[in-house]
Amino acid sequence: MANAPNSEQNRIPPDVLILIPEDSARHYKMIPMALSGNVLDVGLVDPNDVKAQEALNFLASRNGLVARISQISEEEWAGLIKQYAGLGEEVGEALEGLRKELAQEKEKMISPEAKGKPEQNAPIIRMVETILKHSVESRASDIHIEPMMKKLRVRFRLDGSLQTVVVLPIEIAPAVVSRVKILADLQIDETRRPQDGRFTAKIGDKEIDLRVAVLPTARGEKVVMRILDPTTGLKSLQELGIVGRNFEVVERGIKKPFGMILMTGPTGSGKSTTIFGILQILNTDMVNIISLEDPVEYYVDGVNQSQIRPELGYTFASGLRQILRQDPNVIVVGEIRDSETAGLAVQSALTGHLVLSTLHTNDAIGVIPRLSDMGVEPFLLPAALNVALAQRLVKKLCPDCKKEVEPAEAAKQLILKNIESMPEISRPKIKKEGFKIFKAQGCPKCANKGTRGRIAVFEILEMTPQLEKIIVSKPTEADILGEAKRQGMITMLQDGIMKVLEGTIGLEELVQVVNINNDSEE
Repeated sequence: MANAPNSEQNRIPPDVLILIPEDSARHYKMIPMALSGNVLDVGLVDPNDVKAQEALNFLASRNGLVARISQISEEEWAGLIKQYAGLGEEVGEALEGLRKELAQEKEKMISPEAKGKPEQNAPIIRMVETILKHSVESRASDIHIEPMMKKLRVRFRLDGSLQTVVVLPIEIAPAVVSRVKILADLQIDETRRPQDGRFTAKIGDKEIDLRVAVLPTARGEKVVMRILDPTTGLKSLQELGIVGRNFEVVERGIKKPFGMILMTGPTGSGKSTTIFGILQILNTDMVNIISLEDPVEYYVDGVNQSQIRPELGYTFASGLRQILRQDPNVIVVGEIRDSETAGLAVQSALTGHLVLSTLHTNDAIGVIPRLSDMGVEPFLLPAALNVALAQRLVKKLCPDCKKEVEPAEAAKQLILKNIESMPEISRPKIKKEGFKIFKAQGCPKCANKGTRGRIAVFEILEMTPQLEKIIVSKPTEADILGEAKRQGMITMLQDGIMKVLEGTIGLEELVQVVNINNDSEE
């Protein structure tokens, strides 16, 4: 390691630092550096120290990891060890206090009466607060608290992947779960049924909403907390990755006084985030926006947000009927799940409303046959549909360690093939020889992963007069795709390749989420 050990650029992520306790790190002069998959990179002053190796292997295996050792100088180690001022120390102090308290009053720690006596639960309170704080600092989207046979595992979902951040004694599982239930105003003594709730926590200078789901399992209750940070959850369309001609197409669809704008893609592909990006453009004093959501995630001023409750008969379909009596300009339907909702959404779009919703199809072209399968008459679709967007999330290259490289021959041919097949209106100009792409080797700022954050790749279908003629004649998906490409549409793979050439994402990351064997991704 050539850089100064205590410099900001060698800051170790909190979720990596906590994998080795500070006392072990000091005793054996080791330091966790980065986590890549299930491989934990650890710096050791003396890599030949057998006892240090044994301790490290034990600590790594306890978290389901494999240790990879590199040598660091004593000076580097002394600088890096100072970083144990964060999560490890906080959780350690809370855990030590908890152990003492458990030995004296174990039953009181988990009793329902503790809700009114916070002093009895102080170590647990600090521990849960610490986990919440570091999840936000790490930009995690979810926190998983999972009881196992001999341990309580805490994992964060970072850029779409789950990573173990701390392992706690299984004895404290009921107390940790009870603390979360108290925050979410759930029933502490109900352990046999799933429960859902939410709460708001002030973390630093941020107000963070957390959606809580508790599930009974064979080893105890598992908790998942979805972190809803308004500062990261609400982004502009450009920040989401809708640029160039794609942005122009979406903008045209938004400016129409009525019609449907449909988002499609698998769960977790960012569809709701794209809807909120569009709402930021539409949300003015002159527009009445009403949304039906399941559940409401981000609260947006100016949007009348309503959560459906199917158990009470309040569904997307019944809610949509009620919305139409509220004089809306813009209607947001969280998801079109059935024929009734599809029919109502189309009728709403045809009677002067702008309707935003989501569907589960593989690509933008699939929206048309999917709506037909749900009972929508094909002749209604051209007038009702403005734009269909398909999307996937791809990990972004770390801006601090990415570098230009020569593409391998197979990568080069893949890029050139897709660029050449793009419509001329969207095709970037590149040299057939000598162009570069970007790769990232990993650095402390990205926990040696080479990626940091995510961006979407899109396929955006615009309804045009030429496409209208095709649709009313009951076309195949290939017919629709051919005409859409003639109108200038690019596939998700092609959109991703343009982002590869810009250096935003790596080709390896792109091909993990899109199908490179077809022009239109599955």
